[in-house]
Amino acid sequence: MNRLAKVSAIAAIAAFAATPAAYAQATAPTAPYKFDLGLQLGTSGYIGEASRGNIFAHPGFDGEVSFRYLPDTRWALRGVFSTFGLSGNTADISEVLPDNASYSFSSQVYELSARAEFNFLPYGMGETYKRLRRWSPYLTLGVGVAMASSGGNTTVVPSIPMGVGVKFKINPRWNLGLEFTMTKAFGDKIDGSQLTDLNQIKTAFYKNTDWYSRLTIGISYEFGKRCETCHYVD
Repeated sequence: MNRLAKVSAIAAIAAFAATPAAYAQATAPTAPYKFDLGLQLGTSGYIGEASRGNIFAHPGFDGEVSFRYLPDTRWALRGVFSTFGLSGNTADISEVLPDNASYSFSSQVYELSARAEFNFLPYGMGETYKRLRRWSPYLTLGVGVAMASSGGNTTVVPSIPMGVGVKFKINPRWNLGLEFTMTKAFGDKIDGSQLTDLNQIKTAFYKNTDWYSRLTIGISYEFGKRCETCHYVD
């Protein structure tokens, strides 16, 4: 009787210990592949001294390559390298500048960023018991560094990209995506040195900085199949 009680107690403890792990696996299923490589193309826009309203008044071309690590079906860690053009003209704004001056600019920007993505739905296909969805809206937020070249001058500034998107799985490996991001650049020379202080009014650093946006469509390929069965050898 004592031996049976001991065995029952051990079994109960083992079941209790296994419950949290089983629950975590059920609530956060892992993706079948660990990595994702993607290409995005789209248009870029600018908000700053030479543009206060329409983001895409002077659209530029944007090209991006990205690499994701997929820990599970809800989260992704993503590195993105982007290059895009920005341009603007003070003739588009209603303000009258000192001496009735008028300025325009054109710059090429290169940005490297690290971002986190959160899928609102468990993203994937197959394995219907996990309630995976072939599409999901998502949020993204990260940090980066941008280098802009305009008028023969180059500036390097930190940046914070933030955005929303939606992704759709064509098949277990291929994905389509649509994404819109707004990026805060912690510098005021993305649009060149001439536009740093048009009204000749000193303002706080965090206010006197530029923003840029990107609207892209993309395709990506997943690889690095995750091992589903662990063969432990002592």
